[in-house]
Amino acid sequence: MATETAEIILTDTAAREIRSICQQQDLQLENVYLKVGVKGGGCSGFSYILDLTETKHEQDHEFELHGVRVICDPKSFLYLNGTEVDFKDEIMGRGFVFKNPNATSTCGCGSSFSA
Repeated sequence: MATETAEIILTDTAAREIRSICQQQDLQLENVYLKVGVKGGGCSGFSYILDLTETKHEQDHEFELHGVRVICDPKSFLYLNGTEVDFKDEIMGRGFVFKNPNATSTCGCGSSFSA
């Protein structure tokens, strides 16, 4: 599938962190994708997935955001369309944060949701 208009948003802060992780792991950014997805489980029904992979399937949605290639499988995209992926580095912790307009509720840890 061709690169399309972003329906999953990756903030500049999150993209910087992805580039930093790639550099730390000696991964060439042009050879990897950030895979964003969901799986069943977690305290609210679905858990978010973030992974760096070199594998892209033909049916995956693909976005180029701040120099990072993002992919999402079609089933996950149903739940993630419009979601913003950000990165927070604060006193209480650091990590990727999801702002999902499709979530009807989220857990306290922010890593799972229900729709």
